[in-house]
Amino acid sequence: MDKIYEQTMLFDFYGELLTEHQRSVYRDAVYHDLSLGEIAQERGISRQGVHDMIKRCNKLLLGYEEKLRQDGLETILKYGIACNRKKCRVIFKD
Repeated sequence: MDKIYEQTMLFDFYGELLTEHQRSVYRDAVYHDLSLGEIAQERGISRQGVHDMIKRCNKLLLGYEEKLRQDGLETILKYGIACNRKKCRVIFKD
């Protein structure tokens, strides 16, 4: 899977589980395609700090995805759970 595509999909599903600061930095890096230097200057932190935070967020988001897969996400999806931008509903089909 394309890295940017994977990052945006994971962020769409699990981004709310990150802190507000993590979300804003990650959003700037992934969605707005800002450089580490631009983000660092805007936030008043070091480039290394931005890099570490993005790396940590990637690890967290992948961890959430893996945990759900282990807990039966595929089984849940078979029963018709439809999620659209954090608003989930159950759909029953006869």
